[in-house]
Amino acid sequence: MIYNCVDIYKQPSLNHPLLQNHKIQMEPSFSVPKSNRFENKMRTNIIGCPNGTVPILKNIKDHAANTQYFAEKYFNPLTVESHGTHYYSDLKLIKKLRNLKFEGIRLQKDGPYYGIAAWISVHDLNISRDQASFANMYVGNRVNNKENFIQVGWMINPSVLGDGRPWSYGFWRGVNGAGCYNTVCPGFIQVSKDDPLSEPLPYAPEGKRNIALTIQQDTDTGHWWVTDIEEGDKPDIHIGYWPKELFDLMGDGANILGIGGAVQSSSSGVSPPMGNGHLPTKKDMDSARVSEFLYRYENSDFKNYYQYSKLDKLLDSEKCYGLKKGDDYFFTFGGPGGNSCGI
Repeated sequence: MIYNCVDIYKQPSLNHPLLQNHKIQMEPSFSVPKSNRFENKMRTNIIGCPNGTVPILKNIKDHAANTQYFAEKYFNPLTVESHGTHYYSDLKLIKKLRNLKFEGIRLQKDGPYYGIAAWISVHDLNISRDQASFANMYVGNRVNNKENFIQVGWMINPSVLGDGRPWSYGFWRGVNGAGCYNTVCPGFIQVSKDDPLSEPLPYAPEGKRNIALTIQQDTDTGHWWVTDIEEGDKPDIHIGYWPKELFDLMGDGANILGIGGAVQSSSSGVSPPMGNGHLPTKKDMDSARVSEFLYRYENSDFKNYYQYSKLDKLLDSEKCYGLKKGDDYFFTFGGPGGNSCGI
């Protein structure tokens, strides 16, 4: 993948019909939570564009087509009914029915919420060309079968990203069901000149690679920002935001927050591994981990959600994947997948 350094005021997202008169917000008005839980956060592949420009991932033809397909058929994290849904595609990469599975936790009481933050472990997995594996957090609203949501995290998706490495990513769905990955189509406003929304996450020994991200609505402007949380006294990196104009249900917070993992199976029906490929055990470090689950109400600081027992648990296939409250971590998740994971 190649990044182009583009004039911040000429980035492709400003061509979106809903953003014709948009004025770029250079930084948010809120603060970002800190944590000492993960001392080896690995999101340091800095691009380094000149001042006044921002890194935009160059879209080649196949990449754009595959990304459009995945955006149209993307699993919906807001509804349990979407779990196990099958889709059909005539793309060369994916020709048969595919299985979508999600494992995680969800909070949908006492909203609206204006932010979520989490520290999620990152892992290398053996994913085939027509499979995908994700670990992410999301915010969203669902009203009368319409939904808006934003999701950030990491994924291994060779057909979209071109290789089998874990990449950071963002995805949104807004007005009229429109949605997109990263900056492939207009929508996300990139502000950081160094830290793109989507980038490969460098290798680190098992257990020492994590991402720390937050999605927050700036209540002064209504825009939804994604921020890379830095360690200690290092300044946080505000990567950019999805403007409020893109959404018709999230102008005043979100009613649903969630964190977890998801997979898309291959055309043969084989489900890929999730997390680090291992089911949760009594030892937290044996599987993928979410360190903390923080949320924010309007004009308040982030709160740490401790009541795991009161969260909605979404476990789509207990044959192949698992979810467990951790001892030192908030919860652990993942599993090996396989060819008998059900539908």
